[in-house]
Amino acid sequence: MGLMNARKVIKKNKKFRWREHKYKSRMLNLYAKADPLEGASQAKGLVIEKVQKEAKQPNSAMRKCCKVQLTKNAKTVTAFIPGNLAQRFIDEHDEVVIERIGGKQGRTKGDIPGVRFQVIKVNDQPLRLLVKGKIEKGRR
Repeated sequence: MGLMNARKVIKKNKKFRWREHKYKSRMLNLYAKADPLEGASQAKGLVIEKVQKEAKQPNSAMRKCCKVQLTKNAKTVTAFIPGNLAQRFIDEHDEVVIERIGGKQGRTKGDIPGVRFQVIKVNDQPLRLLVKGKIEKGRR
């Protein structure tokens, strides 16, 4: 470390940054490659089946979810169904729109293990308004 050594220090620092996991995954764009939505905020899909997930400790509840096959790339993801008795408005082969739940660092939110997405629309009707009873479910 002396005079005229800045270029060498910068080069060395660049080289050793690749040992950091965060830097490497950001530079190689690993999240977008593994992301089922392929970088989009929302995606359409068809409901394959309705499932229930058991909540993590210390809670003991059965969280209502559904398996959704995305239309853009045919990948299957599990999506949470928010709202009290909202699973009544979702049937098999319905077209739904899902979005990310938004847990920390893109992971699961709350006590639902392995679920990163939630349903926001069913057959082009907002699920929130269906649960409130303001609109009826659209026919397909």
